[in-house]
Amino acid sequence: MSKYALPSLPYDVDALEPHLSAEIVDLHYSKHHAAYVKGANDTLEKLADAREHQEFGHLGQLEKSLAFHISGHVLHSLLWKNMSPKGGGTPNGGLGAAFDQHFGSFDAFKAQLTSAAETVQGSGWGALSWEPLGKRLVVEQVFDHQGNVGNGALPILVIDMWEHAYYLQYQNRKKEWLDNFWELVNWTDVAERFAKVQRTDLGL
Repeated sequence: MSKYALPSLPYDVDALEPHLSAEIVDLHYSKHHAAYVKGANDTLEKLADAREHQEFGHLGQLEKSLAFHISGHVLHSLLWKNMSPKGGGTPNGGLGAAFDQHFGSFDAFKAQLTSAAETVQGSGWGALSWEPLGKRLVVEQVFDHQGNVGNGALPILVIDMWEHAYYLQYQNRKKEWLDNFWELVNWTDVAERFAKVQRTDLGL
């Protein structure tokens, strides 16, 4: 089985300025995201060693560590593609219609996700996800890297609210970071993900 690997950024580290500084992008990607990738691979090795020696005294912590690091890797990989130097505006087509259907309007969706992200307690994320059992778009609060929704929801748009994602530039001004995030959203990427996740069938 292949190891987890840090994906390439889809743009230069300074490409998201002035909305997100090159210093933050470089630190966030090369230090924080890279640490999640290493943590996931290291934990897999420890789990393999535990199985080999039938020593499961620390299994609970290892399972929690694996979930934390893989989730961090997945969410950050998604974040980089969710943003673009040519982002912003409002979506149209099927995604735009879906916002009307599931939230009443795009503005209503945007207000809900913004509030969910801004009010995360401690470290976490705001996310727009597809819930395949109910076949609906939902907004989630993700605490640390664990989603506050039933198993199976697939994130298609995420906002990082850990302080390392914005603090060097925005300090404690979360609302200002969120306002600028919406100027970076790559709606083409989100729409492509929306088209894919709708085909998910949990078989329940």
